[in-house]
Amino acid sequence: MNPSRFIPNPTPCGRSRREFLWQVGGGFAGLALVDLLSRTGSLNAGVPGGPLLDLTRPLAPKPAHFPTRAKHVVFLFMNGGPSQVDTFDPKPALTRYHGKPYSGDAKVGSNGRPVGKLMQSPFEFQHHGQSGLEISSLFPHTAKFADDLCVIRSMHSDTAAHASGCLQMNSGSIFIGKPCLGAWLSYGLGSSNENLPSFVVMTDPRGGPIGSASNWSAGYMPAAYQGTLFRSVGSPLLDLATPAGTTDRMQRESLDLLQRLNQEHLQTRAGESELAARIESYEVAYRMQTSAAEVVEVGRESDVTREAYGLNDRVTADFGRKCLITRRLLERGVRFIQLYSGGGHIEDTWDGHNDCIGNHRLHAAETDRPIAALIADLKRTGLWEETILVWGGEFGRTPTSEGVDKPGRDHDWHGFSMWLAGAGVKGGQAIGATDELGFKAVEERCHVSDLH
Repeated sequence: MNPSRFIPNPTPCGRSRREFLWQVGGGFAGLALVDLLSRTGSLNAGVPGGPLLDLTRPLAPKPAHFPTRAKHVVFLFMNGGPSQVDTFDPKPALTRYHGKPYSGDAKVGSNGRPVGKLMQSPFEFQHHGQSGLEISSLFPHTAKFADDLCVIRSMHSDTAAHASGCLQMNSGSIFIGKPCLGAWLSYGLGSSNENLPSFVVMTDPRGGPIGSASNWSAGYMPAAYQGTLFRSVGSPLLDLATPAGTTDRMQRESLDLLQRLNQEHLQTRAGESELAARIESYEVAYRMQTSAAEVVEVGRESDVTREAYGLNDRVTADFGRKCLITRRLLERGVRFIQLYSGGGHIEDTWDGHNDCIGNHRLHAAETDRPIAALIADLKRTGLWEETILVWGGEFGRTPTSEGVDKPGRDHDWHGFSMWLAGAGVKGGQAIGATDELGFKAVEERCHVSDLH
């Protein structure tokens, strides 16, 4: 039967079954060509606003919706909750009322802990830079860049618990299942480096945040967008090295066979993004064997650079190494990098229940110098203009002592501080304010969702 009798304008592959099969078969071969052209940039020719969306590669670079300077984000996560009144929110009233009972209406005390008396900060605040931004003496190195920092003093969140607080700061929700910031950016903008993950996480050697991998999850999105956990010492990923006695040809042939078998398995399970991501992870791992190992090899950095990041100091060595690796990841196009300061629980993090003074003195000393070195390096290399830095934890701490005559501070989710810098952020200013004592955000209140 001639289909042209019934279809006025038949498609090219609608004239015969043989022609249909020929055209479709040729189309499958064309998929490989599309991928090759997208890798070389040939698909970009004549397309206003940047590259085409390549549906065959989930992490292919995609254009932003609006013109923007920012291409990367570095989230300096102070795990445990740093105290706003000891860092970036000076409260002279606490000196006047030191030792007196708190009589305000803020809901304070977490997990049934007693509410102690008001406690002044032992750390001196000074004006820095041309802007005169007030910063605690805990951060003498970061304070040199006061004119680059935009401090938000009116942050607030919805929870007093560490697990849900970290989750909300990362995903916007106190419940597991939502994609995290790095996953959203990878989904929306892709990656400009095929040999490294788009979203990298480096935790503290003392442990990860409460909630673990849910803090860098892709949630309900395809698993390809989840964060990849890097180690800052030794091999960046476990089992990344090629087994002894395995040649490049042997490994490539093994991976090709595995890929064919996996693809056959996937054909009967279409739509399972976790399976597709696992299959792709073998190829990513193969490409990362050289790239990832090279990016964490900081031994070739100059002595001046190593000294600037504090790699020769036991206190700053770990976070300094992570900050230096961060710069190297940014140079290679990684989209989102999150560094955790503090791991495990209580005093191993910024969670200063027992001794907030000693706790913050330690963790600030571990991070202040490396962060300042990272800022200086980003400015030197030109990455500053395209990288947003975010500093903060899951919430803040109360301006009262925990219990009576104890130097610890409890959780405060009603008002706390964070700062942003880089990529066009207007520095040298403080946005919003907490009340006289630093308990609650009262001016230009900024919820976590507003920050995101």
